[in-house]
Amino acid sequence: MDELEGLTPEQAHSIQKARERVIDSIGKNMDLYGITLSIGHLYGLMYFHNGPVTLDELSAKMGMSKTSMSTGVRTLMDLKMIDKVWGKGTRKDLYEVIPDWHQNFSDYFSIKWRKAVESNMHAMTKSLGEIEKLKEEHADNPSIQAILEADHAKIVQAMDYYRWLLKLIEALESGKIYELVPKVISEK
Repeated sequence: MDELEGLTPEQAHSIQKARERVIDSIGKNMDLYGITLSIGHLYGLMYFHNGPVTLDELSAKMGMSKTSMSTGVRTLMDLKMIDKVWGKGTRKDLYEVIPDWHQNFSDYFSIKWRKAVESNMHAMTKSLGEIEKLKEEHADNPSIQAILEADHAKIVQAMDYYRWLLKLIEALESGKIYELVPKVISEK
Protein backbone atom coordinates (compact mmCIF):
# COMPACT_ATOMS: atom_id res chain seq x y z
CA MET A 1 0.00 0.00 0.00
CA ASP A 2 1.21 3.49 -0.86
CA GLU A 3 1.46 5.54 2.32
CA LEU A 4 0.60 8.71 0.41
CA GLU A 5 -2.67 7.20 -0.79
CA GLY A 6 -5.61 9.13 0.56
CA LEU A 7 -3.80 12.46 0.53
CA THR A 8 -4.67 15.21 -1.88
CA PRO A 9 -2.40 15.42 -4.94
CA GLU A 10 -0.97 18.67 -3.55
CA GLN A 11 -0.19 17.09 -0.17
CA ALA A 12 1.39 14.03 -1.78
CA HIS A 13 3.43 16.23 -4.14
CA SER A 14 4.69 18.41 -1.26
CA ILE A 15 5.77 15.40 0.78
CA GLN A 16 7.40 13.78 -2.25
CA LYS A 17 9.25 17.00 -3.12
CA ALA A 18 10.64 17.29 0.42
CA ARG A 19 11.74 13.65 0.36
CA GLU A 20 13.37 13.99 -3.06
CA ARG A 21 15.40 16.95 -1.81
CA VAL A 22 16.72 14.85 1.09
CA ILE A 23 17.33 11.83 -1.17
CA ASP A 24 19.33 14.01 -3.55
CA SER A 25 21.28 15.44 -0.63
CA ILE A 26 22.05 11.93 0.66
CA GLY A 27 23.21 10.92 -2.82
CA LYS A 28 25.50 13.93 -3.13
CA ASN A 29 26.92 13.39 0.35
CA MET A 30 27.65 9.72 -0.32
CA ASP A 31 29.22 10.68 -3.65
CA LEU A 32 31.77 12.73 -1.67
CA TYR A 33 32.83 9.49 0.04
CA GLY A 34 33.30 7.52 -3.17
CA ILE A 35 29.86 5.93 -3.43
CA THR A 36 28.15 6.64 -6.72
CA LEU A 37 25.35 9.17 -6.79
CA SER A 38 22.86 6.51 -7.94
CA ILE A 39 23.72 4.23 -5.00
CA GLY A 40 23.35 7.23 -2.69
CA HIS A 41 19.93 7.90 -4.21
CA LEU A 42 19.07 4.22 -3.79
CA TYR A 43 19.90 4.41 -0.09
CA GLY A 44 17.85 7.61 0.24
CA LEU A 45 14.87 6.02 -1.51
CA MET A 46 15.10 2.98 0.76
CA TYR A 47 15.45 5.24 3.80
CA PHE A 48 12.05 6.79 3.12
CA HIS A 49 10.41 3.48 2.18
CA ASN A 50 8.51 2.18 5.16
CA GLY A 51 9.44 -1.47 5.32
CA PRO A 52 11.34 -3.98 3.22
CA VAL A 53 11.51 -3.62 -0.55
CA THR A 54 12.37 -5.95 -3.45
CA LEU A 55 14.81 -5.35 -6.29
CA ASP A 56 11.82 -5.17 -8.68
CA GLU A 57 10.22 -2.42 -6.61
CA LEU A 58 13.49 -0.49 -6.40
CA SER A 59 14.05 -0.87 -10.11
CA ALA A 60 10.57 0.45 -10.89
CA LYS A 61 10.87 3.40 -8.48
CA MET A 62 14.31 4.44 -9.69
CA GLY A 63 13.75 3.67 -13.37
CA MET A 64 16.90 1.59 -13.50
CA SER A 65 17.62 -2.00 -14.47
CA LYS A 66 17.31 -4.80 -11.97
CA THR A 67 21.01 -5.52 -12.58
CA SER A 68 21.93 -1.96 -11.55
CA MET A 69 19.71 -2.28 -8.49
CA SER A 70 21.36 -5.59 -7.60
CA THR A 71 24.81 -3.98 -7.82
CA GLY A 72 23.69 -1.03 -5.71
CA VAL A 73 22.07 -3.26 -3.10
CA ARG A 74 25.19 -5.44 -2.91
CA THR A 75 27.33 -2.32 -2.38
CA LEU A 76 25.04 -1.06 0.38
CA MET A 77 25.04 -4.50 2.03
CA ASP A 78 28.86 -4.65 1.88
CA LEU A 79 28.92 -1.25 3.59
CA LYS A 80 26.47 -2.55 6.22
CA MET A 81 23.94 0.17 5.35
CA ILE A 82 21.12 -2.23 4.46
CA ASP A 83 20.14 -5.79 5.40
CA LYS A 84 18.45 -8.64 3.60
CA VAL A 85 15.36 -9.54 5.60
CA TRP A 86 12.83 -12.32 5.59
CA GLY A 87 9.30 -11.64 4.38
CA LYS A 88 6.37 -13.92 5.06
CA GLY A 89 4.78 -15.25 1.90
CA THR A 90 7.38 -14.03 -0.58
CA ARG A 91 10.15 -15.82 -2.41
CA LYS A 92 11.82 -12.60 -3.47
CA ASP A 93 14.69 -11.13 -1.53
CA LEU A 94 13.67 -8.18 0.61
CA TYR A 95 15.98 -5.39 1.73
CA GLU A 96 15.66 -2.63 4.26
CA VAL A 97 17.76 0.25 5.49
CA ILE A 98 19.68 0.16 8.72
CA PRO A 99 18.58 3.61 9.90
CA ASP A 100 21.40 4.21 12.40
CA TRP A 101 23.44 6.87 10.59
CA HIS A 102 26.07 6.91 13.33
CA GLN A 103 26.66 3.18 12.85
CA ASN A 104 26.59 3.55 9.06
CA PHE A 105 29.29 6.22 9.30
CA SER A 106 31.38 4.07 11.64
CA ASP A 107 31.03 0.96 9.49
CA TYR A 108 31.76 2.77 6.23
CA PHE A 109 34.91 4.48 7.43
CA SER A 110 36.11 1.47 9.38
CA ILE A 111 35.85 -0.71 6.28
CA LYS A 112 37.50 1.82 3.96
CA TRP A 113 40.21 2.99 6.35
CA ARG A 114 41.14 -0.55 7.46
CA LYS A 115 41.73 -1.58 3.84
CA ALA A 116 43.90 1.50 3.27
CA VAL A 117 45.87 0.99 6.49
CA GLU A 118 46.57 -2.68 5.75
CA SER A 119 47.70 -1.93 2.20
CA ASN A 120 49.87 1.02 3.19
CA MET A 121 51.43 -0.70 6.21
CA HIS A 122 52.32 -3.69 4.02
CA ALA A 123 54.00 -1.43 1.45
CA MET A 124 55.86 0.52 4.12
CA THR A 125 57.05 -2.61 5.92
CA LYS A 126 58.36 -3.96 2.63
CA SER A 127 60.12 -0.66 1.90
CA LEU A 128 61.70 -0.58 5.36
CA GLY A 129 63.12 -4.05 4.71
CA GLU A 130 64.56 -2.87 1.41
CA ILE A 131 66.05 0.21 3.08
CA GLU A 132 67.71 -1.96 5.75
CA LYS A 133 69.18 -4.16 3.03
CA LEU A 134 70.48 -1.10 1.15
CA LYS A 135 72.01 0.24 4.39
CA GLU A 136 73.98 -3.00 4.78
CA GLU A 137 75.05 -3.03 1.13
CA HIS A 138 76.24 0.59 1.23
CA ALA A 139 77.51 0.81 4.80
CA ASP A 140 80.65 2.59 3.61
CA ASN A 141 78.82 5.30 1.63
CA PRO A 142 77.77 8.22 3.91
CA SER A 143 75.73 10.02 1.22
CA ILE A 144 73.55 6.95 0.54
CA GLN A 145 73.29 6.30 4.28
CA ALA A 146 71.98 9.86 4.82
CA ILE A 147 69.32 9.41 2.13
CA LEU A 148 68.30 6.02 3.51
CA GLU A 149 68.12 7.34 7.10
CA ALA A 150 65.91 10.24 5.98
CA ASP A 151 63.61 7.88 4.07
CA HIS A 152 63.52 5.48 7.01
CA ALA A 153 62.47 8.30 9.36
CA LYS A 154 59.71 9.44 6.97
CA ILE A 155 58.32 5.93 6.65
CA VAL A 156 58.39 5.38 10.42
CA GLN A 157 56.54 8.66 10.89
CA ALA A 158 53.91 7.57 8.35
CA MET A 159 53.56 4.21 10.09
CA ASP A 160 52.97 5.99 13.40
CA TYR A 161 50.06 7.77 11.72
CA TYR A 162 48.62 4.47 10.48
CA ARG A 163 48.91 2.94 13.95
CA TRP A 164 46.98 5.95 15.27
CA LEU A 165 44.40 5.47 12.50
CA LEU A 166 44.00 1.84 13.57
CA LYS A 167 43.16 3.06 17.09
CA LEU A 168 40.56 5.41 15.60
CA ILE A 169 39.11 2.53 13.57
CA GLU A 170 38.94 0.40 16.71
CA ALA A 171 37.18 3.26 18.54
CA LEU A 172 34.64 3.47 15.71
CA GLU A 173 34.10 -0.29 15.64
CA SER A 174 33.77 -0.63 19.42
CA GLY A 175 31.61 2.46 19.84
CA LYS A 176 34.14 4.08 22.19
CA ILE A 177 34.21 7.07 19.85
CA TYR A 178 30.84 8.06 21.29
CA GLU A 179 32.43 8.52 24.72
CA LEU A 180 34.59 11.26 23.20
CA VAL A 181 32.03 12.59 20.73
CA PRO A 182 28.55 11.72 21.97
CA LYS A 183 25.74 11.14 19.52
CA VAL A 184 23.55 14.20 19.24
CA ILE A 185 19.91 13.47 19.92
CA SER A 186 17.60 16.05 18.42
CA GLU A 187 14.96 17.72 20.44
CA LYS A 188 11.46 16.99 19.27
